[in-house]
Amino acid sequence: MRVDLFDFELPDSSIALRPAHPRDAARMLVVRSEAPSAPALEDRIIRDLPDLLSPGDILVVNDTRVIPARLQGRRVRGEAEARIEATLHKREGASLWRAFVRPAKKLKAGEMITFEAAGAGSLEAEVVEKGEEGEVLLGFAASGSDLDAALDRIGQMPLPPYISGKRPADESDADDYQTLFARRSGAVAAPTASLHFTPALIAALSARDIMIEKVTLHVGAGTFLPVKAADTEDHRMHAEWGEVSAQTAKTLNDARRGGRRIVAAGTTSLRILESAAKDNGAVAAFSGDTSIFITPGYRFRAVDVLLTNFHLPRSTLFMLVCAFCGLETMQRAYAHAIAHGYRFYSYGDACLLFPAAANEAGDL
Repeated sequence: MRVDLFDFELPDSSIALRPAHPRDAARMLVVRSEAPSAPALEDRIIRDLPDLLSPGDILVVNDTRVIPARLQGRRVRGEAEARIEATLHKREGASLWRAFVRPAKKLKAGEMITFEAAGAGSLEAEVVEKGEEGEVLLGFAASGSDLDAALDRIGQMPLPPYISGKRPADESDADDYQTLFARRSGAVAAPTASLHFTPALIAALSARDIMIEKVTLHVGAGTFLPVKAADTEDHRMHAEWGEVSAQTAKTLNDARRGGRRIVAAGTTSLRILESAAKDNGAVAAFSGDTSIFITPGYRFRAVDVLLTNFHLPRSTLFMLVCAFCGLETMQRAYAHAIAHGYRFYSYGDACLLFPAAANEAGDL
């Protein structure tokens, strides 16, 4: 499909630089795909989520934990020194990380970078190989838990570029950019739909007999890369590591057999579930890399309802929600959100998406 079909104008003032407090006070646009030309749109807040779902629904969240993946360093070549910024995006081994670096033209394979932070020491890394579009493979002098500890000392929270370009990360981001479900370290971007959850909201979901299941997808920085190709067929997705346990797969399959719905909290939960799903809709245990790219025409097999934030123009995530509810429906929903002052992106508001088939299920 043509990438320009997924473009739209977004005022700079619509981009949220801080989250709502409390988290479950964020706004939520409910979108029901009753007809593409006139989707049912309802303005609610996240706190209303339990009432909008049905008893027996299973909400699937991503339990990945964001690491301080943004590093500041320097490369020395003779008497010449260059400042280097690296954003880690995928672990490849005990001491190996793929990263996006700036400026990439200042680096050659085999060169060393010294990453450091004031009063926190330093960390050496070799440029093992150079790839395309500023990507490199870094081999660190530390490995395993020692490398993790070093990153905790000298790294910064990797806020998305549309936030970090307007303000630096600060102490509040260490909590604000981490979900309540964060358990398994490895993401370099937050699964932002789950940033809205609070203990009170979780308790309300439980009281409504809505079960929460956990999967893992270590979100990479590639999620923020613009689609530069003119056609979606020419876009390359960066791989991310994910896992669905055998027990979670069984729980989800039992629910579907019982006529209950699977609700994905975020596009990351949806993507790992769809990566693990078989053609008949059954979810299998899964552990490994996925580079699934979902665009209109995709047949969803594992997910019935989607809670997600508002995404960038021309992004793979906006393409995904258009696949889920229809391009025309989502264009109208986003136009409504912009006109009514919804806050966009990672720290912004959310939408709850019911495709046509899901509108027929549950006690909506």
